[in-house]
Amino acid sequence: RQQTSPQNQTKSMSTETKGRGGGRGGGGRGGGGGGRGGAGNSKKESILELAKLVDSSVRVKCLGGRELRGALRGYDELVNLVLDDCEEFIRDPEDPETITNQTRKLGLVVIRGTQVSLVSPEEGTEEIANPFLGGGEEEEEEG
Repeated sequence: RQQTSPQNQTKSMSTETKGRGGGRGGGGRGGGGGGRGGAGNSKKESILELAKLVDSSVRVKCLGGRELRGALRGYDELVNLVLDDCEEFIRDPEDPETITNQTRKLGLVVIRGTQVSLVSPEEGTEEIANPFLGGGEEEEEEG
């Protein structure tokens, strides 16, 4: 009787699955084929242009209402962010949806991309009044 090492068993198993769609990246469901609009094999371009914000101050809004400010040091394709000298804006204890001007220092932070809902540059932005609040009654009276 001939014994086979675990390495040989793995090799023989991987060669058996070839041709049946069991290997990585083969055809079958959800494979890499198809393409959209004749794009072919070109790499998918990122919609976000975070490269121009690196080393500048950004404000990040997260799911759940947290707001952070810090220097963007890095990011990846999943929008995982690295912020340095990060500060978190404290929420009003009486109204959790209201952000106060009080902050607490967090230092160097990694924010998981699944939690990020908005990234904006700190410079060149200002808060404006919500155009959807307060103007609704006037239109109803006219109509």
